[in-house]
Amino acid sequence: MAKSPSDEYLEKASKLSKIQTERLLSRSRGKLMRRMLDNKLTQLEAVAIQLQIEDEDLAEWRERMAEIKQREAEKAARAAEKAEKKSKSDK
Repeated sequence: MAKSPSDEYLEKASKLSKIQTERLLSRSRGKLMRRMLDNKLTQLEAVAIQLQIEDEDLAEWRERMAEIKQREAEKAARAAEKAEKKSKSDK
């Protein structure tokens, strides 16, 4: 977890509505919330860190999904190639 948020995420966090801020904070991890409650972080900083964490998680998820889709496409191509070879050998 980031110790302090970047300026980019602080700016994004400051533009969120109260409802969006509450939703982000509700998804926050325990350690982040404890830091905020212990007055080591402001609410804005906690929201900015949570935004950063979620962006990083989303990027990782997208990367994994791209790998899965690539493997599925390769598998489908091999299956199609195998079916084509079988159909040619049956003739």
